[in-house]
Amino acid sequence: MIQSVVITVDRNVLAHQLFTGVFRQHLACLVEELAGPWQAMIEGRRHEARGGARKREAGAGARHRLVFVDRLVVTLIHLRHDLPHSVLALLAGVDRSTVTRAIGEMRGLLAERGCAVPDRPGLRLRTLADVFAYAQAEGIELRLDATEIQVRRPAAGRGGRRAFVSGKKKQNTMKATIVADHQGRTLWTDALRPGRMPDATAPRNEGIGICFQHFPDVEVLLDDGYLGLRRDHPGQAITPPRKPNKIALPHVHAARDEARHRHSSKRITVEHALADHKRWKQLSRWMHRREALPDTYRAIAGLVSDRTANA
Repeated sequence: MIQSVVITVDRNVLAHQLFTGVFRQHLACLVEELAGPWQAMIEGRRHEARGGARKREAGAGARHRLVFVDRLVVTLIHLRHDLPHSVLALLAGVDRSTVTRAIGEMRGLLAERGCAVPDRPGLRLRTLADVFAYAQAEGIELRLDATEIQVRRPAAGRGGRRAFVSGKKKQNTMKATIVADHQGRTLWTDALRPGRMPDATAPRNEGIGICFQHFPDVEVLLDDGYLGLRRDHPGQAITPPRKPNKIALPHVHAARDEARHRHSSKRITVEHALADHKRWKQLSRWMHRREALPDTYRAIAGLVSDRTANA
């Protein structure tokens, strides 16, 4: 006779930094910050289902088997280690559908937080215009770059299938654009684009041209993939110097190489920011629905910014 085995896991163990990717103090701040919005979301959904105001007092009715704190912990573990929902459900002692619903709720709330601002508790940057306004007010030189995440190939016959094929990686990818400061702290990430889109097109679609016009003192360091932005916004969009003519004197080539090295040394911090994001396993390769990747990336970028802003 086969007997079922009940697995009980200490919730305090699951909340450890090794599982969630965040310190306990950071987790406590997340609980305090997101508890109100989550409760408002739940009440709004119940109000819509009822078609009106509640008829019983607050607190009446069924209780959540997976309470808010556990929902947040399960979501963080999923983002950090990409454990399947069924495994997380076994650890939490609930049904898999409960974990799926909880992760969908908490991931959206984490994505809406935006990125933390260094030395500005409570202030968060959610749009590219917010970042430019912050950079001009603080006199910060920005760094912008893009990264690609491999995704599952769209089904055959579906429209726009080729849009995800990256010309650089020769794989199906989605592209994220990141803005960081001189210390490698993440300040903003966009909503992600198909991998076939050129690097410069994504920030243009996010309105970077208007930001350059309204914040003329802001400078952004870029790589050679953004030469179009340098042409349209000289003095603000800064790329490495171009290669001189072949007949140029040796000292001209040497000066150009030195200038490129200085530019690369200053721009490397955005690469460090991207590396911080890729430490979360879900961003090393995305194996789920592509529609959920933008919220996942913005949620992880916000969590990384919390840590780097307080470093």
